[in-house]
Amino acid sequence: MQAVVLAVMAAQTILTASASASSSQLLISASFPNSNTPQSLHSSSFIGYSLKFPRQSIKLATATTSPKSFTVFAATKKAVAVLKGNSEVEGVVTLTQEDDGPTSVNVRVTGLTPGLHGFHLHQYGDTTNGCISTGPHFNPNGLTHGAPEDEVRHAGDLGNIVANAEGVAEATIVDNQIPLSGPNAVVGRAFVVHELADDLGKGGHELSLSTGNAGGRLACGVVGLTPV
Repeated sequence: MQAVVLAVMAAQTILTASASASSSQLLISASFPNSNTPQSLHSSSFIGYSLKFPRQSIKLATATTSPKSFTVFAATKKAVAVLKGNSEVEGVVTLTQEDDGPTSVNVRVTGLTPGLHGFHLHQYGDTTNGCISTGPHFNPNGLTHGAPEDEVRHAGDLGNIVANAEGVAEATIVDNQIPLSGPNAVVGRAFVVHELADDLGKGGHELSLSTGNAGGRLACGVVGLTPV
């Protein structure tokens, strides 16, 4: 009787093991449908599976910034010329320009005879031979001599300054043709104060349309930049 009971228990154990093996085989097949089912569940060899996941596209959110706005301030430029000569005449000319606007010329000259004196910007800042070597009037447009307000004039035609009884001439001239920067900049050129009045090209003299018949050169000075 005991032998029968042991036989029955052994049969149940075999059935249970077979059911477990079948269940394991089903689980393996369900998990890895593209792989081969192990041939023997009693084998001690291990089969590894390589799992590949699809790459995820990662989008980085970049902060968009609007262009910065810049404020452009007017650039002030300033220059000076110290007038000297072979006579007692001397003076200082100060030039100021805001951005690309007109140039303001402040003139103070002493030692003059009372009355009108031609005042011009000349082509060169060369004083190696006194004021004579400063050359002709500054004339980049190749026009004839005239008054500062004339359409046809030299850029260097700044008219006359007037000396009082003490021989002092003070004036402020505002002009659009004598900038402190750019291709027609006056820096490096020279101011000249003359002996006589400038006839502004209207005197009928043979020199009227070139020099205004303003006579000799009493004093001159080269234009140079100065701190604002």
